[in-house]
Amino acid sequence: MVTELTDATIEEFIKKNKVAAVDCWAPWCGPCRRMGPIVDEVAKELSEEAGIAKLNVDDNQKTSLKYGIRAIPTVLLFRDGVLADTHVGLVTKDDLVGLIKELL
Repeated sequence: MVTELTDATIEEFIKKNKVAAVDCWAPWCGPCRRMGPIVDEVAKELSEEAGIAKLNVDDNQKTSLKYGIRAIPTVLLFRDGVLADTHVGLVTKDDLVGLIKELL
């Protein structure tokens, strides 16, 4: 299951998941719309191992500023509550699974 995050909920989500992946996107972004189904598939595959979430950067600019998101889609990868990696741009399902599994 993909969790929809906001500025108010992202920190709690990061803390409660040993490994968390946050897809930062916007509705007007073509590559972001293509990435959405990929994130959904990864969430189904890894739901027992990692927290998978989406954050609309247009609606949550505080988080965008905090993590320096300047291009989308951007996937923020956290381990033990700390930002471990950032991937900018469209990513394949296999690559996203690989990025997450490296942190498990």
